[in-house]
Amino acid sequence: MPHIGHTYTTVAADVLARFYKQLGYDSRLLTGTDEHGAKIVEAAKKNGRAPKEYADEISEKFKQSWKLFNIEYSRFIRTTDEDHIKIAQYFLQKLYDKGAIDLKPRLYKGLYCIGHEKFMSPEELVDGICPDHKTKPVEHSEENYYFKLSSFTKELEEIITSDKLKIQPSSKKNEILGKLRQGLEDISVSRASLEWGIPLPFDKTHTAYVWIEALINYYTYGSQEKVWPADLHLVGKDILWFHTIIWPAMLLSIGERLPKEVFAHGFFTINGQKMSKTIGNVISPKQLVDKYGVDGARYVLLAAFPFGEDGDFSWDLFDRLYNSDLANGLGNLAARLAKLAETSEFKITNAENPKEIYRKAQKSAIEELKFHDALNNIWLTDIGSLDKHINQEQPWSIKDKKRLQEVLRYEIEELRSIALKIYPFMPQTAEKILKQFSGEIKSSPPLFPRIG
Repeated sequence: MPHIGHTYTTVAADVLARFYKQLGYDSRLLTGTDEHGAKIVEAAKKNGRAPKEYADEISEKFKQSWKLFNIEYSRFIRTTDEDHIKIAQYFLQKLYDKGAIDLKPRLYKGLYCIGHEKFMSPEELVDGICPDHKTKPVEHSEENYYFKLSSFTKELEEIITSDKLKIQPSSKKNEILGKLRQGLEDISVSRASLEWGIPLPFDKTHTAYVWIEALINYYTYGSQEKVWPADLHLVGKDILWFHTIIWPAMLLSIGERLPKEVFAHGFFTINGQKMSKTIGNVISPKQLVDKYGVDGARYVLLAAFPFGEDGDFSWDLFDRLYNSDLANGLGNLAARLAKLAETSEFKITNAENPKEIYRKAQKSAIEELKFHDALNNIWLTDIGSLDKHINQEQPWSIKDKKRLQEVLRYEIEELRSIALKIYPFMPQTAEKILKQFSGEIKSSPPLFPRIG
């Protein structure tokens, strides 16, 4: 089910996509659901569903959540989509034809974590338990086809070191390089004992290992839309290895260009505790929107802490951010200016083209994925300066009509510029401000009613 971690990543991706569209780029946002593998089979059984039926339900919940959060994606891709199955098989066949996959399967024995959908070494376990899922891996033995990952050690090291494939934050780049320099082992790409998956095109008795075929979703979209390579992958740090080592090696094997950058964000806790349905501390997308509204929820998520770091969420933190920055900050500022303009019968005429304001004003930390810094800059510099200007000029006490018009025009144009800067983060709020502060200006209900 979608939770605050999924929401955080997807909102960040949506902000970035909207930012570049605002600058005139053909920006695409791809999201979706990975639906094959043992984990889905197990969850479906627990819920009394067939795997596809269960996947349909979960996928729809994600779609509803992203609609709720005003996520403007180019495609929601499901790995059970027919075009993905066909292109994944094409890709796998190409790997096989290029000699990147063994001609015959090998027998493998090991400890398999269903939660991770991978075999784990004893060194990765803590007292024989998966540290992430708190479950004991099952002993498993079967024949698997293997991808010759070990042959890409030196090439991947050069590509990552030189930033041909940029890994952010830098701490994660160093972490990946450190692990890479210990050497790579060949990895399994198939399961012989699991039917819920995509059949290998060269051996229909095997299905593709979920994390191999799921990675191909980028290629499914990009190759059909003629937008390749992907400029950026936004991922949780737990799947960084797949996106910076396994996926690039797969692309190198068939002569395709690599993504330009992979950015990993941290893990999240709720009031210092790991999210858990058992504890009952999982925060859903709907809970956030019900309390803060769409744009308020988008704001508090990205304003809570720097993107890329581990973070601790709490309702108290969200309430403080909402009340201080939105209700008392931006919302109060817009209300003050609207009332001043209405009282003085001020009209906005010949307003500067919003896109031109934006191009001149916006050179943002968003480009560096510093969403937290970008919001701080807007609130501390732009909103703070405009509040200060209003307090210093005191337009409510200006008697000279021409002077009053000059002051209000400047302040309203500044607010319109702020609206354009916040647009990627809070598109509905930005549009409300631009609409309200054009032509004849009237007071309206508060943008962000105070909580508590």
